Amino acid sequence: MIDIHTHLLPGVDDGSKSLEASLEVLRRFAEQGVTTVVCTPHLEASRAREAPHQQHDELFAQLVASSTRPPELKRGWEILLDIPGADLSDPRLGLGGSTARLVEFARLGLPANSDKDLLRIHESGLVPVVAHPERYWGCTPALVSRWKAAGAVVQMDVTAILRRGGPHRLAEELITSGLVDLFASDTHVDRRTLAIARDWLADVTTEANVRLLTFENARRLLADEPTMPVWPIQLRRGMVRRLGEMVFGKS
Repeated sequence: MIDIHTHLLPGVDDGSKSLEASLEVLRRFAEQGVTTVVCTPHLEASRAREAPHQQHDELFAQLVASSTRPPELKRGWEILLDIPGADLSDPRLGLGGSTARLVEFARLGLPANSDKDLLRIHESGLVPVVAHPERYWGCTPALVSRWKAAGAVVQMDVTAILRRGGPHRLAEELITSGLVDLFASDTHVDRRTLAIARDWLADVTTEANVRLLTFENARRLLADEPTMPVWPIQLRRGMVRRLGEMVFGKS
């Protein structure tokens, strides 16, 4: 498995608060079969030119030096598109040095022309990877389809369909429509792990889809290769409850 969205760089955002906490998560990930982890701290697009690359380089070097076993660690950012037309061309903003840019929108502030901004990023030679679309108020499968038509890749958080109400329904609609390209944990040093998605997906879809959603499409992004389409997944009654038990335990 490859996890392209984590907050494990210690002490830089609302994720890991210490080197020890990050190492504990990485040990658990390794035991579960995660081979590569990308550290993606928060960054606003309006401040992309001021990104603290040097500071994060030093912290990342400490994390790598302290992690004596897999998974392999890579750098990246989760970039909030808080302004239109931001310059994201700096190679250091990419996932693992690739052309892929992990981006997000404000939860309550989807811009009216979000698809056009993603198209602009795509036409600049980059691959916008939209994080957790299920979180955004006003998001619909039709809008996500436009994002994909604009060249975006869609990343869903591993616990997306556990959310009640609108986010829960949207996550199911995106999965059953084949609009999700890959899963990621988005861990903030908590119980989220890509292994949850792998084990759950194994119950609801084909082995080929499981591999695409938890490994192959992430590998392709990091290698600057086009992602492969994922077949729509038909969710059976009880499958959402099973995922909840995996995360929170049986009540």
